[in-house]
Amino acid sequence: MLKHVLRVAALLVVIAIGVVVYLAWPDTAQVPFDRVTGKRPSITQPRIQTLPTVKVADVVGWQGNQTPVPAAGLSVKAFAKGLDHPRWLYRLPNGDVLVAETNSPPREGGGIQGWVMGLLMGKAGAGVPSANRITLLRDADGDGVAEQRHVFMTGLNSPTGMALLGGQLYVANTDSVVRVPYTEGTTRIAAKPELVVKLNGGGNHWARTLVAAPDGRTLFVGVGSASNIAENGLPAEKFRANILQVYPEQKTFRIYASGLRNPQGMAISPFNQQLWTVVNERDMLGSDLAPDYLTQVELGDQFGWPWFYWGGYPDTRVDPQRPELQQYSKRPDYALGPHVAALGLTFAGDVKLGERFAQGAFIGEHGSWNRKPVSGYKVVFVPFAARGFPVEGAKPVDVLSGFLDKDGKAQGRPVGVIGDRTGALLVADDVGNTIWRVTAAK
Repeated sequence: MLKHVLRVAALLVVIAIGVVVYLAWPDTAQVPFDRVTGKRPSITQPRIQTLPTVKVADVVGWQGNQTPVPAAGLSVKAFAKGLDHPRWLYRLPNGDVLVAETNSPPREGGGIQGWVMGLLMGKAGAGVPSANRITLLRDADGDGVAEQRHVFMTGLNSPTGMALLGGQLYVANTDSVVRVPYTEGTTRIAAKPELVVKLNGGGNHWARTLVAAPDGRTLFVGVGSASNIAENGLPAEKFRANILQVYPEQKTFRIYASGLRNPQGMAISPFNQQLWTVVNERDMLGSDLAPDYLTQVELGDQFGWPWFYWGGYPDTRVDPQRPELQQYSKRPDYALGPHVAALGLTFAGDVKLGERFAQGAFIGEHGSWNRKPVSGYKVVFVPFAARGFPVEGAKPVDVLSGFLDKDGKAQGRPVGVIGDRTGALLVADDVGNTIWRVTAAK
């Protein structure tokens, strides 16, 4: 009996050593980061992993009067501090700002996978329970700091996206879109939210974003996949890895675009009134693949997930393969680099930070957990040409960095980005529990 116990113990030690060795020497990037960005990124051979590279910045938070570092010609200060995991922002017509204080719902399942995921979330600053709250912030005196804070809505389920349409405020929970009547200037919603449509929840990619469509009658809702590459079967991905178009009056929806592993920030282009989104691409192909991206989205588009990435490169891990779909896999418009976790998106029409940032898109990159070295952890700007697409040959421009300290630890992590009523850029920082306000330096 003792001999059996010793053998099992030795086996566990070997496994533990193997895990430690793997985590100590993960896959390291071999291609310069900027070569995997832009309209024509370098797409190298995949380095398929059984276990993902794990490299996430430890969280330390902001110390004292520290702030992120703005680009030359810009300045930054806190618009609101002491929030509870603020992730998403929405500006109301009167200039009030709504912030979704939210996080992942409790995850189903345990075992080793659940334990590892819990460790990673805690290490990345995402281990706190969801406040399930929307808070209203008001800067009545116009000094760039919100002196009023009101609990606007509660009783939600990991809410993210918010949008006004037809006198109703729509909120995207992780498992539904709901609405309440809205009166301008109100600081609290007491009405019980009305269900508009149910959304499939569970699994990975819990955050649901939404934006009002230019038609004034419908909403676009981003719903990420439940898994990395449909490893739990396609039935588990029903109505996921999609952008849905919701018809609120009929309380129904259709698939507007598909094959988007995790579409997060969405915005309507001021150039042509078309929908754009940023998408988190797949994991475990190595530190150089696959790039997250920014792209225009039209009705019927299919971007390849899970079978293809970046417009037709096959993912040989997916079973069954669907080679006949390769020709229909749309290539995205712009690569943001591998594993940056692009989440927030807004166009410069609402943001006025000077000539350098006058025409293009601002993107909040939450930061990688599975790349060595880490990527993201910043807000970037993609310049657009007059015809409404990224400038040929342009690379992402840092707008707000310094979220990692000199030791590579996370002081904050940017998520949602919007323009305030004055043209400043507001950035939700869910690890730093702060909303930052970026302006052109005077």
